[in-house]
Amino acid sequence: MDQPTDDFETLTRLLTGRRSCRGYLPDEVPRETIEQLLAAAQHTASWCNTQPWNVHVVSGEAKDALSKAAVENVIATFGQPTPSDFPFPEAYTGVHRDRRKEVGWQLYEAVGVQKGDRDGSAAQMLRNFEFFGAPHVAIITTDADLGVYGAIDCGLYVDSFMLAAQALGIGTCAQAAIAQVTPAVRAFLDLPDDRRVVCGISFGRPDPDHPTARFTSTRAPIDQAVTFVD
Repeated sequence: MDQPTDDFETLTRLLTGRRSCRGYLPDEVPRETIEQLLAAAQHTASWCNTQPWNVHVVSGEAKDALSKAAVENVIATFGQPTPSDFPFPEAYTGVHRDRRKEVGWQLYEAVGVQKGDRDGSAAQMLRNFEFFGAPHVAIITTDADLGVYGAIDCGLYVDSFMLAAQALGIGTCAQAAIAQVTPAVRAFLDLPDDRRVVCGISFGRPDPDHPTARFTSTRAPIDQAVTFVD
């Protein structure tokens, strides 16, 4: 009779314990553990059960080569419009701007980047394309003809992936930044024209001593996100 309560407590613990990991131990996660994670995430719900996600798990020398291509891409196109398959936000305003600034300064403070340190902030930005030193990155793509609904389903998959990883003691960081270097990703993975890049997920065993392990982003209370209509 206590099972539903136990399940809810476990889920709550995974949700509240998960964080965006930006510091990893170098050892690769065993293939069987990765496959266990992927098998769990495969049960993600999707629109009409289309299951539009396709996942490339890139590790080892291939991961290093993809990172190099991504860094070169972002440097070469700096200041130009983002060549992503899905439009990035036109602007962050109001509470969205405030939350974005808050977590950004939390990160900078953790790694010792001071306000006005453009070189430091640029170096931290490039860490996105180095996958924060993670031994693996999963590149998530969807079918082009499913449009935004395919991307929504992939978002659900990303959440399932991260919760399954959390349950296995694996750190993750979902990265929309990877979509900023879509040309490099597309060329490296030889993606067909009918695939759209959604995001990447860096993952591996978290480094508990990394400076970014010191903070966790805040969450708004439900009364700021939910309206009950009776």
